Amino acid sequence: MKIFSADQIYQADKSTIQKEQIKSEELMERAAAQLFEWLHSRLRGTQVSIQLFCGIGNNGGDGMALARMLNEHDYSIKVHVVNYSDKRSEDFLLNLERLKDLKVWPDFINKESDLPEISPNDIVVDAIFGIGLNRVPDDWVGKLIGHINDSRAFVLSVDVPSGLPVDRAPWNTSYVIQASYVLSFQLPKLVFFLPETGVYLNQWEVLDIGLNQDFIATTEADFELIGRPEVLPMYRPRLKFSHKGTYGHSVIVGGSYGKIGAVQLASSACLSVGSGLVSAFVPKCGYDSLQTAVPEVMVLTGSRDKNISRIEIPFEPSVVGIGVGIGQDDDTIDAFSSFLKKIKSPMVIDADGLNILSQNPEMLKDVPQLSVLTPHPKELERLIGHWDSDFEKLEKAKAFALQHNLVIVIKGAHTITIYNGKGYVNTTGNPGMATAGSGDVLTGMITGLMAQGYPPIEAAIFGVYLHGLAGDVGASKKGYEALKASILVDSIGDAYADLLRQPEMEQNEGN
Repeated sequence: MKIFSADQIYQADKSTIQKEQIKSEELMERAAAQLFEWLHSRLRGTQVSIQLFCGIGNNGGDGMALARMLNEHDYSIKVHVVNYSDKRSEDFLLNLERLKDLKVWPDFINKESDLPEISPNDIVVDAIFGIGLNRVPDDWVGKLIGHINDSRAFVLSVDVPSGLPVDRAPWNTSYVIQASYVLSFQLPKLVFFLPETGVYLNQWEVLDIGLNQDFIATTEADFELIGRPEVLPMYRPRLKFSHKGTYGHSVIVGGSYGKIGAVQLASSACLSVGSGLVSAFVPKCGYDSLQTAVPEVMVLTGSRDKNISRIEIPFEPSVVGIGVGIGQDDDTIDAFSSFLKKIKSPMVIDADGLNILSQNPEMLKDVPQLSVLTPHPKELERLIGHWDSDFEKLEKAKAFALQHNLVIVIKGAHTITIYNGKGYVNTTGNPGMATAGSGDVLTGMITGLMAQGYPPIEAAIFGVYLHGLAGDVGASKKGYEALKASILVDSIGDAYADLLRQPEMEQNEGN
């Protein structure tokens, strides 16, 4: 599913109006009808107090049209107009008059007005600002927003939480609605998925308001939301007469004294995701434990006991995953540098492999093109430099990936994979995955997918999705707190099964 910028959303509206030869008010009516159906299907006439806070632009017009529909179905409503400007959109004024025709008289809130009473048992519909917000809200409006947030009422935001711009960080974090639920028109917004802006909403849902599908299909978006429909076409089914050599030979290079477990997790994940053969290259201290913990993995060792000082692989691997638990000893850095000069095919680099690159940027020129880098936020900052907002972070990551022709996996609640100027936002995973070793498992999974012939960008997108899905499966059985990285590995098979489940099976389970 594409994620459009504010300008692209406006263009989609305009394209729809032109193609269908309708007026903008008809599109607003369509949007309000979807909002009403969402609310009505859940409330079914329940007599709860609904307070609608409407701005004087088109977002407020949506709220006004919704208020009319709620009133026509005998819901108990109170409408507030947040009168923050002398300029009013035509569609807002039209819907204001339609509401007055029903003898519903809105309460106009100005700078001097007292703040309305809001009960924790109320439902608040937030339609103050939409995607067109281009400046910080006035202080008195910010206080009203704070008053709504403090009410503890259920807050339903129309399209986007008011005060939250869709293409940048908020100007004042106190002047943003804390939405219980956001109903986004047609497509989601990027701000729903970024750490500093996603905190302003608990849940979101897309409402289909019938925007021009041809425009949506042919318009290139900078970001795409990755769900099951996007991942399924990437899946490569196994052939009946295939064998272990068909699915590649992965090598996981890493480990140091006390950190051999990272290689165990990565190697096991690499096997579980489908790599035909997996070898691990570790210092001598890891030999016994690896042979015991993961008997399916072949083990190569360097000459040192506690760290890697030279990397020698006596065969041509399909793909190498490097960095997990490897440490940053001088000898290890030299070994990594020498290895980069020899290897030509794309690889997966994580953990201390990334930290070594950030401390020795001259080594970046030797990283094979299309390699996949999997940094967490601090590792990413060491690579690309400090950023002032998540939007700047994404732009810097895009520029870095383009400069070096790499795939960058920015790990987080919604992991974003960056390649060739585009971002792919993941939808699976949960807070239980914030645990030691989770990243090592992801490294192994992406490595294993690349070994099977998945192109690096698809291996990264697919691996991230499957990794999160394994986390969701594991959490459903163990809970968030007990979700260890080894449980992620054990859940990879169930994640595949869930991904490939037939639709009729899902329908039967629903019945």
